[in-house]
Amino acid sequence: MKKLRGFRLGRRLVRVFKWIIRSRRKPTARSSFLDQPTRSLNPFSKILALARNLRDRASPSANSNRGYIRLGQAKPTEVPKGHLAVYVGESNGDTRREVVPVIYFNHPLFGELLKDAERVYGYNHPGGIKIPCGYSEFEKVKMRVAAWGNYDQYL
Repeated sequence: MKKLRGFRLGRRLVRVFKWIIRSRRKPTARSSFLDQPTRSLNPFSKILALARNLRDRASPSANSNRGYIRLGQAKPTEVPKGHLAVYVGESNGDTRREVVPVIYFNHPLFGELLKDAERVYGYNHPGGIKIPCGYSEFEKVKMRVAAWGNYDQYL
């Protein structure tokens, strides 16, 4: 990593302050009055514009999507609105992530799975909701809940 030296930083600061304080340039013969954008002569407004520009560059939304995925990482999948991600599996290495509609959590069959999770992991378990059952059993419960009522529209 490069070291920042005092002279480079000083030059940048001088350039910024000159930009803030310098007076408005007079229009040349080639440009007309209508071509020039209106600028404020107040140095304070220039400082505010500089601060806004720095804030916009440093915002998390500007840095969140760089358009690439690192090697060895999968593309992050977002959970759609009205759904919740749960981890299904009996052992730590054999868990699968499933997205389930939130309305399923009110169903008694799904409530039984949640009671099993409470017995195994407790309430203060860190991380996502883990359901300690086999994946095939979870799929059966999920299909029965969808068939029970008008829940199939949420699949």
